[in-house]
Amino acid sequence: MPLTTSIPAPLIVLAGPTASGKTSLAIHLAEAFDGEIVSCDSVSVYRGLDIGSAKPSPEERARVPHHGLDWYAPNEEATAGDYARRARAALADITSRGKLPIVAGGTGLYLRALIEGLAPAPRDEPLRDRLRTREARRPGSLHRLLTRLDTRAAAAIHANDIPKVIRALEMTLLARQPQTTQWATGRDPLQGYKILRLGLEPLRAALYERINARAAAMFERGLVEETAALVAAYGDNTRSLGALGYAQARALLHGEITRDEAIAQAKQGHRNYAKRQLTWFRRDTDMHWLRGFGDAPGIQHEAAETTREFASTKWLQEEAPGGAGKD
Repeated sequence: MPLTTSIPAPLIVLAGPTASGKTSLAIHLAEAFDGEIVSCDSVSVYRGLDIGSAKPSPEERARVPHHGLDWYAPNEEATAGDYARRARAALADITSRGKLPIVAGGTGLYLRALIEGLAPAPRDEPLRDRLRTREARRPGSLHRLLTRLDTRAAAAIHANDIPKVIRALEMTLLARQPQTTQWATGRDPLQGYKILRLGLEPLRAALYERINARAAAMFERGLVEETAALVAAYGDNTRSLGALGYAQARALLHGEITRDEAIAQAKQGHRNYAKRQLTWFRRDTDMHWLRGFGDAPGIQHEAAETTREFASTKWLQEEAPGGAGKD
């Protein structure tokens, strides 16, 4: 949704792998520069999927207005195109009120749809049915196939997010070219904004340690109980429950794996996903990389300084901590 003004409005995009501290840094920047946050996460868009998505807490959401959370019921389909339309409307609303919009998240496909737009693509239900049948017979085979046909698309999608894997394969097979190649044509890019891209990249060993701790903490905080409640309300085949953490919790509920195995698999799955996220975001040549966690004071100061230099002073209504205020 383009803005009516001819002067581009500043937009901050904060990306990075899971557990890198994007929420903490986004809140810090929003409080410093009178901003509001638009989440860019393909699991946080679902209502009720709170623990497994590491959704901002009620206290964090009370500090800074958040958009892009709880937009869909767990049994609804949230495509990248759907997300982009709603997120663009949120950006226009935030900017119209004189606030600084901050898009924060790690779902590369959603972010690409928001900023660059996606080419329209047809659907083929018989093809989708054949793909579903193949996956049911050989779990994991669709993501492996997508990796061979379109490595970039596969890097942006959870291996167990079967609906999105099927959609990517559907587009690739119907057009006889990778989905990511199709994105280069027929798009509707976001207009009316100048964008600062900030990327978090902590040291790999430290990131994996944090991922392991967070995955284990999710089970301690009640991930299995949250999953059981969602299954009871929406059914065991609810598509959003294929997300990392929830898939392992469901397997535990079915008696297929032990609790220790579920936690170990969740840790491994999140580490693999973080690696794919970094591969995706490193391709963005405009990314300003921050070599640490988003809750580290030094990284927050660097991000604030970079934001101050980037954004027009008319958008910075409050003096920011760490020297990031009005010129």
